[in-house]
Amino acid sequence: MHKDFVITHEQGLHARPATLLVAKANEFNNPIRLTHDDTTIDLKSIMGLLSLGVPKGSLVRVEVEGDDAAKVLEAITNAISEINADA
Repeated sequence: MHKDFVITHEQGLHARPATLLVAKANEFNNPIRLTHDDTTIDLKSIMGLLSLGVPKGSLVRVEVEGDDAAKVLEAITNAISEINADA
């Protein structure tokens, strides 16, 4: 299951928003991946997410596998919405 997002936070996914997103991903046992510009990382890895350098206006895709994938994707959606609202 996947969903696409546009990052509207003024500074993109820099340290603070990335930390919040990774913390939310780590609340679940499901495999969760984020893709930006054809590079896919484990969303539970802060170093992986920061290495993408996701700027404002970027399109990212979040993919979730396993049981309760819809519930996990909803939680990640809420986290990204909060990050974007903080712009």
